[in-house]
Amino acid sequence: MSATRGERAGRRVRRTVDSLHQLPFKQPRHRFPPIEVLSADELESIHLASLRVLEEIGIRVQNQRALDLYRAAGATVDMATQHVRLDRGIVAAAMATAPSQFTLHSRNPERSLVYGGGHMAFGTVGGPPNCSDLDGGRRPGTHHDSQMFIRLVQSLNCVHIAGPAVAAIDLDPETRHLDTAFDILTMTDKIFQASGIGATRINDTIDMFCIARGITREQIAQSPSVSTVINTNSPLLVDGPMADGLMACAEAGQAVIVTPFTLAGAMAPISLAGALAQQNAEALAGMTLVQLTRPGAPVVYGGFTSNVDMRSGSPAFGTPEFAKGAMATGQLTRRYKVPYRSSNVNASNAVDAQAAYESQMSIWSSVLGHVNLLMHGAGWLEGGLVASFEKMIVDAEMLQMMAKTLEPIEVNEDALGLDAMREAGSGGHFFGTAHTQRRYEHEFYTPLLSDWRNFETWQNAGALDANQRANVIGKSLLASYEKPPMDPDVEAELRAFVERRKKEIASEARS
Repeated sequence: MSATRGERAGRRVRRTVDSLHQLPFKQPRHRFPPIEVLSADELESIHLASLRVLEEIGIRVQNQRALDLYRAAGATVDMATQHVRLDRGIVAAAMATAPSQFTLHSRNPERSLVYGGGHMAFGTVGGPPNCSDLDGGRRPGTHHDSQMFIRLVQSLNCVHIAGPAVAAIDLDPETRHLDTAFDILTMTDKIFQASGIGATRINDTIDMFCIARGITREQIAQSPSVSTVINTNSPLLVDGPMADGLMACAEAGQAVIVTPFTLAGAMAPISLAGALAQQNAEALAGMTLVQLTRPGAPVVYGGFTSNVDMRSGSPAFGTPEFAKGAMATGQLTRRYKVPYRSSNVNASNAVDAQAAYESQMSIWSSVLGHVNLLMHGAGWLEGGLVASFEKMIVDAEMLQMMAKTLEPIEVNEDALGLDAMREAGSGGHFFGTAHTQRRYEHEFYTPLLSDWRNFETWQNAGALDANQRANVIGKSLLASYEKPPMDPDVEAELRAFVERRKKEIASEARS
């Protein structure tokens, strides 16, 4: 049977996978000054408004231990209504103990990451209930899908932080975190984030990382490996499980990423200044709780302010409002001297032009705001409801291009190329000059995904668009995936821990 055009095109693309250009695993650094969309006075106005929110309106915290910590620090706490009013002095004292930079340690030291200090790290999409690709369409995530994403993330050098990219809906929700942590620890050697819903998931993940690194709880507190995202329930509410997760993570000396979910017009004032003031109040309340739990615990300020479509109420991402909010949040984090988290987000339902231009808006504005942690950096689709295999490859291309853009321009005698100009002469060309031949392999960015051939060559190769090429490249990377080495005894100990904890959790549920 003769091959179809698509099959022939797929073979041609697969033959090129071995030569796909990936930049080495390396954290990009900020090379440009940050964009400041707020004046000094405007920034101070938002800061002071946030303090007024905490002092005059307050925040509701549905967790007894957290309420006790706030009250012990001098906050006004109504135990009946779980309402907390925080004096600005309490906030200032707590924020003074937060580190401006810290390192998360991987089981492979070469994959450890610095948060803060001009460093950047790109993470995968995290935890949507659905996934999609051109082969299987949109579907609920499964354990198999989760493992495929983990393998793909390990294969992409520009993605520094592993999943879980999609929730494994077919696994028991009470023990799913154990299977996911086991998969990521054994199938990658990258840092990953723990689920912050409750203390159990945090503590299990910390224990598993201790096994993987061969260290104790006391040692991991001094060289943290685990981070978690804690979302406030905007407006002005912290639920019980999230507070438990925050305190468990902080108590163990691990990193907490406090991220209000402030969508202007729905969960925050419709004005961008008002949304930023509320975001800042909620972030300060959460970061204060981290420091009250364990002074000096690593913490990250997470910004996620965007807007909604007021015609439908649907979240909108990658908008001008998101971009301005991302840059303004960068200014706020620099004021408090803590690392900054933002996201690569879009609201498209398909891997199309909208997905790309909204993601580019998100990436560029976050980088220009001097983001340290770009979450959902690869694979986010449909406003965060879907993890897309093809979008992960498209995003990887954009992340690589961003990392390359941030590299400094080489300016020296050889780079100025005067000898090449003499050799080419007037009206000549530079393809054959010694300067070009010596430098061409490393001078320009070589794409992972982009197709720069002329129309006729592209057409003869199967005329695959970017989405189709991403599908083929993703599958080829999966086919060439190599599991990172791990001591068999360590892997066996991890597996035994998972099985033991599953039995204990089941027993607790029955009782």
